[in-house]
Amino acid sequence: MSESFGQTTVDVDPGDWLGLLESARAGGYEFFDWLTAVDEPPEAFAVVAHLFAPVSHAHLLLRTRVPRADPRLPSAVGVFRGADWHERETFEMFGVVFEGHPNLVPLLLPDGFEGFPLRKDFVLAARVAKAWPGAKEPGESGHGSPSRRKTLPPGVPADWGRERGT
Repeated sequence: MSESFGQTTVDVDPGDWLGLLESARAGGYEFFDWLTAVDEPPEAFAVVAHLFAPVSHAHLLLRTRVPRADPRLPSAVGVFRGADWHERETFEMFGVVFEGHPNLVPLLLPDGFEGFPLRKDFVLAARVAKAWPGAKEPGESGHGSPSRRKTLPPGVPADWGRERGT
């Protein structure tokens, strides 16, 4: 356990995760704020949850590490119902399996998406090098800076915003 900036941080083994959540809730930390993971290659993911005690206005940060080869952790949904979507998102983005979760299905990505986009080893399409279609960068052609076509949102009249009589 450590304290920094008025917030207590507790690190536990994955086997003690649910017990720590239950103990924190019984100790007045009744507000489940968020849960996510942090990719710590090459060996693990850190799973982090933030709780708040409304009566004492205290913050509690809970952390555990799960092995990258088999990232599994008991689900917190039985202790905090608000953990439901956070665990689904963490499962979808990092591949951490929350055992005992009532509906651990994808939440944000399209059907058929393969991989875990917030893992550091995930190759994003934007990271693939593509040749620039022009010989120079935009604005370096000597013809001035590039301009963008002015467009209006759908349904806005063409003369909207212009002074009357001009």
